Amino acid sequence: MKNTVSRGLAVLGMLWMFASAFQASASELESVYTVQAPQGHWVVRALTSAANCPRITWDQQKPMVMQLRAAQANLPVRSDAAQADSKTSVFDVTSCEATWPAQAQSAQIEGRAVPAPPKQIQRILIVADTGCRMKASENSFQECNDADKWPFAQIAQSAAKLKPDLVVHIGDVHYRESPCPQGNLGCANASWGYGWDAWRDDFFKPAAPLLASAPWLFVRGNHEACFRAGQGWFRFLDALPLTSERNCNDPVNDLKGDFSEPFTAAISERAQFIVFDSSKSSGKAYNVNDPAFSKYQAQLQAAAKLAANKPESFFINHHPLLAAAPSKDPNKFKTGGSAGLQSVFQTVEPNRLFPQGVTLAMHGHVHLFEAISFQTNHPVSLVMGNSGSLNEGHAPNVIAPTDRLYKDAVVDNYASRSDYGFATLDRIVEAGQESWQLTEYTPQGQPVIHCRILNGKSRCH
Repeated sequence: MKNTVSRGLAVLGMLWMFASAFQASASELESVYTVQAPQGHWVVRALTSAANCPRITWDQQKPMVMQLRAAQANLPVRSDAAQADSKTSVFDVTSCEATWPAQAQSAQIEGRAVPAPPKQIQRILIVADTGCRMKASENSFQECNDADKWPFAQIAQSAAKLKPDLVVHIGDVHYRESPCPQGNLGCANASWGYGWDAWRDDFFKPAAPLLASAPWLFVRGNHEACFRAGQGWFRFLDALPLTSERNCNDPVNDLKGDFSEPFTAAISERAQFIVFDSSKSSGKAYNVNDPAFSKYQAQLQAAAKLAANKPESFFINHHPLLAAAPSKDPNKFKTGGSAGLQSVFQTVEPNRLFPQGVTLAMHGHVHLFEAISFQTNHPVSLVMGNSGSLNEGHAPNVIAPTDRLYKDAVVDNYASRSDYGFATLDRIVEAGQESWQLTEYTPQGQPVIHCRILNGKSRCH
């Protein structure tokens, strides 16, 4: 009897220890979210302060331990770090992941619900250039402590209320590269560098309500290039498996780390995204002997083949090719397309730059909103880089037919906004025809611009 009681107490003790471990693991979760990956796959990610990965439960079945993506690490400063004051990157969170099974309807990580992949996409929510700019090399320090001067948290809250089916981030997630200068109250005590604390405060903390509301599709920006915040990009946001050559730890591997292969993500039976990594593109035209020229050319040729998979493709990359640049005077016009990408794209598609079948191009990088439609055979160009990072000037009020964004590209409809905001794309099906309603919002969620997009043309009011 005594031995039976002892064994019973031992079992109870083990159950208590198991329960304690369960609670500790749940409390150590920093973030859980769902990422759209190539070929129709979805990946669940969990970031935890624990050394081990948490457990995931599919459809309330038996829990299983998630796979390790990246262990905690202190990574030394790269020899080519973008800022002279860069420091060791402390990643004191473990990155874990699990592929969403095709038949699964729901998932929980240690009791926390995870956004499920949409059965059908009706509303896409779009942000870009969200972080708080802190950059010593340009003496540029945004007031991260002021919600009006850095409104990304407000944008995430307002956007979550719109209940999107998918959230798309078109790059430049991380901006906190340098320490706030002493005496600057606007960014005093702000985290900085390329480690977890800066990633947490720049993105994961303010984006929390939006991360919990829907799955995300992440597009890489120049701030996530290897010599900047690339290590965090691969640990946290990149949709592909992490490898020793694609992690940005060693500059020797940057020709692989900085040039991810393009992939598609289905939007509807008719339409798809083509996701293109332009993170390392230059603002100047490339020499044909530059390795980057060859890389981008081959990847654009691959993207052109992917465009044949659906009747309509939305080309999504960070740097615009057809855009107007901000200026101090909104009555003045200057082009804002990436000369580096233009020099490559024109070798594959000399007239329209983008592959045939691309009816819409979506970008960030330029910190304003623009919706541009053309008389000529060019796709609608959307620029939506106004979701939090420091504004850089005014979009032109008008683009005249005599103005040229690129060679023979003649604008026939144009709308712009220079203030902070975010956008949605709503799918509309009428009489069997699919079109899209683009809406630009203020950070508080007030709609201010409406555009109808159909057959490669947009009309805004």
